[in-house]
Amino acid sequence: MTRTPLATSLDAYEVWFVTGSQSLYGEETLRQVADQSRQVAAGLDGLPVKVVWKPVLIEPDGIRRLALDANARDDVIGIVAWMHTFSPAKMWIAGLDALQKPLLHLHTQANIELPWADIDFDFMNLNQAAHGDREFGYIQTRLGVARKTVVGHVSDPAVRRQVEDWQRAAAGWAASRSLRLARFGDNMRYVAVTEGDKTEAELRFGVQVNTWGVNELADAVAAVDAADVDDLVAEYLETYDVVPELQRDGDRHPSLRDGAAIELGLRSFLEDGGFGAFTTSFEDLGALTQLPGLAVQRLMAEGYGFGAEGDWKTAILVRIANVMGAGLPGGASLMEDYTYDLVAGDEKILGAHMLEVAPSLTTARPRLEIHPLGIGGKDDPVRLVFTADPGPALVVAMSDMRDRFRLVANVVQNVDAPDLPRLPVGRAVWKPQPDFATSAACWLTAGAAHHTVMTTAVGLDVFRDFAEIAKTELLVIDEGTTVRDFQREIRWNQAYYRLAQGL
Repeated sequence: MTRTPLATSLDAYEVWFVTGSQSLYGEETLRQVADQSRQVAAGLDGLPVKVVWKPVLIEPDGIRRLALDANARDDVIGIVAWMHTFSPAKMWIAGLDALQKPLLHLHTQANIELPWADIDFDFMNLNQAAHGDREFGYIQTRLGVARKTVVGHVSDPAVRRQVEDWQRAAAGWAASRSLRLARFGDNMRYVAVTEGDKTEAELRFGVQVNTWGVNELADAVAAVDAADVDDLVAEYLETYDVVPELQRDGDRHPSLRDGAAIELGLRSFLEDGGFGAFTTSFEDLGALTQLPGLAVQRLMAEGYGFGAEGDWKTAILVRIANVMGAGLPGGASLMEDYTYDLVAGDEKILGAHMLEVAPSLTTARPRLEIHPLGIGGKDDPVRLVFTADPGPALVVAMSDMRDRFRLVANVVQNVDAPDLPRLPVGRAVWKPQPDFATSAACWLTAGAAHHTVMTTAVGLDVFRDFAEIAKTELLVIDEGTTVRDFQREIRWNQAYYRLAQGL
């Protein structure tokens, strides 16, 4: 049994470090500029995405050609720009206008402390990023260029952290632009929030969202080799605490083999089609013997995006979050707000789904169980049962608001859950910021979806950067949120995003 892992690592990506100057200062100064810019770029070594230094840019055509070269490279996911000296900003107009990759403006300088006693005007000519970056900031704003601005010396951990957040957001954007998503059947009948404009999604995010009949997946499952099922079942038995009835001598073992065949068939379908995300629906299972549960959980944990009940927008978010969190502890999963514990002053939310919560949310060893589902009309499905680890998390939803997509993010804290002996699914229990009542009121006011991605790997700042890159609305519910200010922001955004689209 061979597998082709979905590319979720950041190792194949790079960002280019570009430095602006001009020929006015002479060759000696430009040599110093180049040496110091190499040192600044080297100060970003060790971040998740490789930083590649580029020769100093001093004239418009070179800037434009560098932008075009970056656009043409799939592995280049962004540009870090710094004006070491004074680089007249009109030189940057054509290049910035041509650039189609995310941009980070690093407002820094080569030295930390000033050598006060030695400063002369040669030093001033060489070290005038405070001057040059303001010129660069103006032209970016004048052209309406979306970018992230980071201020400080590259030796500062806070600077490195901000650059890393942007790198991760840029990687999520790159993954989005190349994402192919397979919908097996349609979305759940009569549900509103899982609908959406797939053409606009491809224009905005680059995601190709298309549908395949579920029996095409069933055919792939039927073609699975029995020996491969044997191997995967052995992996299950080694990896999880498998209940006795699913063991090789258990009376429900055939259901475990069915689950393994579904995973193998689904995996082969996704790999053969180059898909990085998918959806299923319990209302459209065709010849499948059971609703895919275990298979979906394991594939999400490997980096695939998934949305239940045909929810392709959440599948996009899960894939993006998995890429942005590559290499970090924690994971990303489909999540759904189910029910509340309304003890005054200690309100909590219990989130889960029918089957499909990724085990990457826990460091504990999940139990592999089988239970009736009660909907779908198929055999009892196998699934992993666990509770998400306590700790900080983020839940993010995507809604189609007719004229735009809206992201809504709530900062939450996963907490220890009470014993749930009769709830045989993956689940999480959390307290939302700033409090339950404010969080729920704002979520409802925003029209945010009931399906979300929960990520325990990346935080709010990464999603802020992603939304800025994607030019997509992001509403945030965190410790500083009030219902009144949130309502105002929604009203302001309504006007802003209408105007930003132009006539």
